[in-house]
Amino acid sequence: MGAAMRRIQAGSALSAFGLGFTVPYLYVYVAQVRDLGATTAGVVLAVFAMAALVVLPFSGRAIDRRGPVPVLLVASVLAALGALGMGFASSVPAAVASAALLGAGTAVMQPALATMIVWCSTAATRTRSFAMQFFLQNLGLGVGGLIGGQLVDESRPGSFLLLFSIESAMFLVLGAIVLTVKLPGSPAMQGGRPAGEKGGGVRALLGHKAMVQLCVLGFVLFFACYGQFESGLAAYGTEAAGIEPSTLGIALAANTAVIVAAQFLVLKFVERRRRTRVIAAVGLIWTVAWLFAGYAGLGHGSQAMATAAFISTYALFGLGEAMLSPTVAPLVADLAPESRIGTYNSAFALVKQLALAVGPAVGGPMGASLHGPYIVTFVLFSLGITFLAVRLGKRLTPVQNQPSLAAKPSRVVAQHQPAKETAAA
Repeated sequence: MGAAMRRIQAGSALSAFGLGFTVPYLYVYVAQVRDLGATTAGVVLAVFAMAALVVLPFSGRAIDRRGPVPVLLVASVLAALGALGMGFASSVPAAVASAALLGAGTAVMQPALATMIVWCSTAATRTRSFAMQFFLQNLGLGVGGLIGGQLVDESRPGSFLLLFSIESAMFLVLGAIVLTVKLPGSPAMQGGRPAGEKGGGVRALLGHKAMVQLCVLGFVLFFACYGQFESGLAAYGTEAAGIEPSTLGIALAANTAVIVAAQFLVLKFVERRRRTRVIAAVGLIWTVAWLFAGYAGLGHGSQAMATAAFISTYALFGLGEAMLSPTVAPLVADLAPESRIGTYNSAFALVKQLALAVGPAVGGPMGASLHGPYIVTFVLFSLGITFLAVRLGKRLTPVQNQPSLAAKPSRVVAQHQPAKETAAA
């Protein structure tokens, strides 16, 4: 790993560490500590998510035209201002405005960091680079949440100001680190946008059938897993399975522990396999996870067995996540033309954000009251992941699907070209 990549990974981990400090406690802070009420807290969380949906459609073009570094610097400053503003927010307008800045800034960081990783890696090293980023971000989130939980005190608003100040500082540290990174030149930045690309980035992406299929697959992935963690699955666990709220923390810890422990164990396995087959296997693993959840809430075993099954659900989700991190993000990069890597990364980040917005809205009410249909629905979604992955495999070139097949570096360049149907479009 080169010096530039090490700095990018360090900055990414530190920003995740900062987010881990505050995100788990944002609702409690707004509703109880600042005494603004549950409704305001819900609005703040909604604005945090909606801000990302507003800015992501524009961030990709900015990254492609200006480069990821200036965009990431602006995003880190916005996020830092939002975090600091949240620490001082004592009124509804201040809390909403701070949430908008924080949500917009953190959302744009994702595609900008992803583009920097693409620029600093090759097709041969990209899989491992994205796996490392996912590992460090999860570690940062976990450690940040753990330390934040020890510092926070609902009776002392000043303890929350400390948390938000640390988060703000972490975003500024990310910006400072990025300033020291010397990125290799990208063909996209030499002489501006290539001829024949007059604002057609989004249209070209929509004409790229393999990328569109990957976005559909990505939506189902995030909807069926991440979109349920803290909403539908948590509601189902407490209502149907009788899980204690404290056990939810243990389940999330099990999820993070499996990711940290399994990430590099599964990496060698993943690198030797077709990406779409790995994703298809994740669909089957998550099907088993949802069946475990079904047993926890709908079975007739003891409470101890139900609790063990519920924790196992989160652990199996973690195994699937560890398998996805070295496959999905590098595949987005390998499908993108050199001049539109930022657009492709931003489009996929937008799909993820949409899934994370729709997932709780659909899963929350179902998980709380429609226990049987909830499990059946997400078993079917998980099987749908396997079906969509197999279908996507037919759209990819052999090297796009399995980069290890590229025996010579010169052959890797083909990965940055859209599939044949894009040219036809």
